[in-house]
This record gives sequence, structure tokens and C-alpha cells, in this order.
Amino acid sequence: MTEQADPRYRALDLWDSETALRAIWESQIAAVAAIGPALPVLAEVVEAAVLRLRAGGRLVYAGAGTSIRIAVQDGTELGPTFNWPEARTHYLIAGGPAALSRGIEGAEDDTDAARAQVAQAGIGAQDVVLGLAASGRTPFTIAALKAARERGALTVGIACNSGARLMAVAEHGVLVETGAEVVAGSTRMKAGTAQKVVLNMISTQIMVRLGHVHDGLMVDMRPQNQKLRGRAREMVMRLADVPAAQAEQALQACDWQVKPAVLVALGARAEHAQDMLAREGGILRRAIAAIRSGS
Repeated sequence: MTEQADPRYRALDLWDSETALRAIWESQIAAVAAIGPALPVLAEVVEAAVLRLRAGGRLVYAGAGTSIRIAVQDGTELGPTFNWPEARTHYLIAGGPAALSRGIEGAEDDTDAARAQVAQAGIGAQDVVLGLAASGRTPFTIAALKAARERGALTVGIACNSGARLMAVAEHGVLVETGAEVVAGSTRMKAGTAQKVVLNMISTQIMVRLGHVHDGLMVDMRPQNQKLRGRAREMVMRLADVPAAQAEQALQACDWQVKPAVLVALGARAEHAQDMLAREGGILRRAIAAIRSGS
């Protein structure tokens, strides 16, 4: 379906720009709406992934072309936003890193390269591998998921065509049926939008479940500039109910890490704050409850 020509758009090149843009906009809305039926499967994916990642596994993205470029964008944001270690994010890229900025001829068909990348990365039972392909039949991505599953990894196949082989070879198949594109076969459009939103949803909810979000706040973000330091100060002020000066003092004592700084602002000693968090699995809510109960 993603490669079929939609008769609605056959005269696209004859339309004025506003009419064409409205049609493209409507197709983007439809792409996001197509994710709805996949929500139960996405919830299963998150819960299964959290178990592996809590055990020290990596979040691994696999794909070719548009799909892997979208995936790299998602994965790259996890470090600064949630302090997710870059060493625990990995990419299996058809054509290698050079393919992120230009097309590499034949890369998506290279199944040997897919298997080699899986082996070289040492993919194992604790890892979570997300394979993306709009068509669901990209040989590189299918081979990567098969090889990863053989090594015991949790595998997820995300595709936009029903009956796609990618979903069949994965432990969890996620179908987001976006249909024909405004420009036939240009899966950087509806399919690409749907894939990006699906990855946003999966990675964000994983980080929430792992304790990197508290009260809707990015409490594990890396405050690497003045704007973000101001945001960190505001978070500590709000969560510990303290004035700005006290919040900043707590942050300075904790190397500008928000979660331990909240505990310090609530009365914990700086040298004990990280240990308190560790005892509570990194979950700030539990650590705050422990302080308030005196335990």
C-alpha cells in the first residue's frame, strides 16, 4: 500500500500550493491517526523492553534509508533529555553511518552486512532491537531482526503494510497501516511521520517507566547550558517547595543533577542522596516518600 499511487493526488502538480499543502497536511494527520489500533501492542513492547533495559540492556535501532534516519534522531535525543547513556544506544544502519546523510546503493539489500553488524555489536539477551521499514520487506532490516532474535534479544518490527515479513520475524510486530502516499512510494511522508511518532511514544514511555520522568518533568535531563540550568532550578523549587537560592545550592551540591538535588533540598545529605535513589531503583517518587516517612 505504501508504494501504490493514490488517485486523489494524480493532479497534485496542477494544484496551487495552498491546496496541495492542505492535502499533504491532511495526509499527515491521517498518518498519526493510523497509530491508534497499534496502542495495545505498543504497550506490550514497552513493558517487555523495560524488563530488559532494567537488567542493563541496550536500546538498538535497525533500518535503512528514511527509517534509520528517523531512528537515529529518536535515539540521539535520549541522552540529553533523560541522561540515557550513549553507550546503551546502538544503531544497525544499512550502508553504515555514511548512509545517514546520503543514499548508499544496494545497502538495504545487504543481508550479510546486517548479520555482521549484529555480531559485531554483540547483540544479546538483554538488548531491545527496534527494526523499522515502511514496506516491511527491507532485506537488511529483516536479516538484522532475525539475527538479533537468534541471539536472544527482544525484537520489535515496525511496518506500515499488513502482512509484512518484518513483523513476522520479530517477537512483537507493530502495524501502522498508513496507506498510499501523496507522492507514490515516498515513505518519508506518511509512513515516516508514523514511524517517528511511534518511536517517540515507545522511547518516552520506556524512559517514564525507568524513572527518568517525575510529575511530567525531565528530572534526569543534562543541564548543559544556562537555559537548562534555569529549568533544573525551577524543577527543584517546584518538587521540593523551596526558594530559588536553596534549590540552586542543592543543585551545586549534587553536580547539577535534579533528582538528588530534590532530596537534598528536602533534607537529605548530598553524599547520601545518590544511595537513596539507588535503593529506590532510581524512582524519585519513592525516594521522596522515604524521606517524608523518615525511613
